[in-house]
Amino acid sequence: MGENIESNIYDISKALEMAQELGLDLVEISPNADPPVCKIIDYKKFLYEQKKKQKEIKAKTAKVVVKEIRFGPNTDDHDFNFKLKHAQKFLEEGAKVKAYVMFKGRSIVYKEQGEILLLKFAQALEDFGKVEGLPQMDGKRMMLTVAPKKK
Repeated sequence: MGENIESNIYDISKALEMAQELGLDLVEISPNADPPVCKIIDYKKFLYEQKKKQKEIKAKTAKVVVKEIRFGPNTDDHDFNFKLKHAQKFLEEGAKVKAYVMFKGRSIVYKEQGEILLLKFAQALEDFGKVEGLPQMDGKRMMLTVAPKKK
């Protein structure tokens, strides 16, 4: 029912009368129950508290950040290690890392090289994150996504 009201089965007119005496509203909580369940509460306050709960739930949800790292099919070791360190930092911060090899012009003939590069990258990040699938071609780029490990 509500504050200082005995929970019981009342007819609608009696329940409305009780709500008016207290200066509150009669709110139907579960219409499908037999008999329907109603509460005598301040409806504006009820709506405010519901909105507040929704806001708290929304604030607690984690926002996923995706950082991208781009390679060329012929990326040398120094550049690879430099980008690898950045990816490790991103994963430690809790962001996903999307690594891709961009093929320009005729470099598309080096598909195997790009795949080897991405697999090497995934293997190097094994301690920091979890690979979400094998490298896949998407137009002129081959992509691989690494998610951070749960703590």
